[in-house]
Amino acid sequence: MLLSWLVSVTLFVYAFTGVSGFSVTTSNPTLQVKENEGVDLTCSYSADFGSNARVEWKFKDLKDSQKYVIFDGKPTTTYAGRVTMYNSNLRFAKVTRKDNGVYDCEVSGNGQYGEVRVKLTALVAPSPPVCRIPPSVTTGKLALLSCHDADGSPPPQYRWYRNGVLLPPDPSQVAGFKNFTYKFNAMNGNLEFYPAKKLDTGAYYCEAFNNAGPPQKCRAAKMEVRDLNTGGIVAGVIVAILLLVLLGLGIWYAHKKGYLPKKSESKPRPNVVYQPPSLYGGEDDDGDFKQKSSFVV
Repeated sequence: MLLSWLVSVTLFVYAFTGVSGFSVTTSNPTLQVKENEGVDLTCSYSADFGSNARVEWKFKDLKDSQKYVIFDGKPTTTYAGRVTMYNSNLRFAKVTRKDNGVYDCEVSGNGQYGEVRVKLTALVAPSPPVCRIPPSVTTGKLALLSCHDADGSPPPQYRWYRNGVLLPPDPSQVAGFKNFTYKFNAMNGNLEFYPAKKLDTGAYYCEAFNNAGPPQKCRAAKMEVRDLNTGGIVAGVIVAILLLVLLGLGIWYAHKKGYLPKKSESKPRPNVVYQPPSLYGGEDDDGDFKQKSSFVV
């Protein structure tokens, strides 16, 4: 009776707390550490796995590429000299932004398997971002301003300024910006104006920021929104037509006055046939012997 009561209590505790016999845990599932500093990734497992439990560490980067860090109790070739394993924990002597990703501690023993995941981020302050701001845009067209920083870790977010004033993410929610129609993506840094209006003219710059260091900004550049200059286009076409007419008149006048050389008529060249000289000599030798002088006896 007492035994059945203890079993019932144990099952109730497991059901209520979610604790099972074979468990793998970590003391810190999310780690952030400055680049080039060391860090420990912890992994603990219950005694149910036995004294000879197998522990392996796997790494999956931000592009979902996966590889072993610890295999068969030793660091793999890629991590040799960079990491060590003590007990079941993983220690980095120095982390870089290439180590950003998730690490799985996998434990197997006594026919059972368990794992726990640790997310690691190396902290790197952003660099001045690269900004692309068009100097001139036609009204009614799309104006795209871009901003990107490849150094910050975690990947930085972005904010834009116009004439030194921070642009709110949603202009329709701020009274002073309700006449603006831009769209802003804080994750990739793109700022779009469509359709562009003269109101959008101004000096713009972007700022990249994360929790690893001070924000960085690019140099401000002016974007001017102009109407399509139809008058200038028409004037250009007219000037081009006048130039062609003047050129034609000049050629006609020069030809009439004889300033331009006339084409010479080509005469057929006579055919020349080579005739070898006669063996007997003489100008009028036609191949027969003719007497040229008389003989006196």
